[in-house]
Amino acid sequence: MRHIKKALTLAVAAGVVSAAAPAIAQDVNLGFVGGFTGPIESLTPPIFAGAELAVEHVNAQGGILDGGTLSILSADGACDATAAANATDRLVNTDQVTAIVGGLCTGETIGGANSAGIPGGVVMISPASTAPAVTTIEDNDLVFRTTPSDAFQGQKLAQLLLSKDIGEVAVTYVNNDYGSGFADAFTSAYEGGGGTLLANLAHEDGKADYRAELGNLASSGAETLVILAYANSSGQTILRQALESGNFLTFVGGDGMVGDDLFTGVDASAVEGMIATRAGAFEGESATIFSDLAAEAGLDPNAVYAPQAYDAAFLLSLAIEQNGSADREGLSEALRAVASAPGEPILPGEWEKAKALIAEGTDIDYVGAGGNLDFDEAGDVDGVIVELTVEGGTFTEVGIIE
Repeated sequence: MRHIKKALTLAVAAGVVSAAAPAIAQDVNLGFVGGFTGPIESLTPPIFAGAELAVEHVNAQGGILDGGTLSILSADGACDATAAANATDRLVNTDQVTAIVGGLCTGETIGGANSAGIPGGVVMISPASTAPAVTTIEDNDLVFRTTPSDAFQGQKLAQLLLSKDIGEVAVTYVNNDYGSGFADAFTSAYEGGGGTLLANLAHEDGKADYRAELGNLASSGAETLVILAYANSSGQTILRQALESGNFLTFVGGDGMVGDDLFTGVDASAVEGMIATRAGAFEGESATIFSDLAAEAGLDPNAVYAPQAYDAAFLLSLAIEQNGSADREGLSEALRAVASAPGEPILPGEWEKAKALIAEGTDIDYVGAGGNLDFDEAGDVDGVIVELTVEGGTFTEVGIIE
């Protein structure tokens, strides 16, 4: 039923947005939901900064809707479904935002969307929720993401390990939508490619002691431990206690493990060469432009999910301009129009150009820091997954996993 509804939406979208509505000067508020506290608190500020940079570009180049000011209001989802439901409710029903960047953790996105976003008719674009569960939300074409699903990242992580002749692993994953979805995708692809899964164990987040779980994993005889969790929470604790035990030689993580907080209380030299994956930036003109713009603003262009957050905020701004008002109605159709071919390419930072084309009734196609952002029926995008390794106490990008 969900795909039928989305197909109908797509069928009428061209007629709805073929010509932009006349823009009327209005101030517009976007919302941002992310885990400013909780297990990804060290990752969230740079992601928010990426979204803020898009807002700055809009305001510096004439503003939105014929000169209105674009603002972005943040709310703490704490990487938790209940907290995100409350945060999203405030943004939707009290602050009356037009659209939302977020959540970041999958629980934030699903909790916020189901409780307030979807009932309020608010378009949400997550730059970081990667769990396959996001794909199947009954969302009335309101929930999108600018990062690829873990169904894709899991396949790429499996492919990477097999290419390195790592043929046996033990896996532990945080027991939530993110961890279980990532683990399912990884283990299916890994075993399908000929790898051997010696142990596969869920763990609860936020515990102080995982030695019992590590004992079970170590008893499998695995020398490589794959940890699919968060750098600020269970992932860090498990890594630290695994190093203390000395039972594993190689460590592997997904995107949730990529953060400097992972090394708190850990001898970084002990994890030299640790492998990780995350969504990466497209290698092309648009990615280079974003990198330069971020560096000029004093931001790290390679911060985890900062490019995807920029894309989410810039896309929402383009969609609002295309829609011709700060109204929520019609925004998802406008979003699909500005994100997809055919149309004049718009690159990061090209707000003034985009405004002029929209005013002329010319179709545009945003090509972002993450490359082409052609949403499928479920609001998902393709993307690139990059390999990282720990060098000198920090994660260093190796390159795209082809």
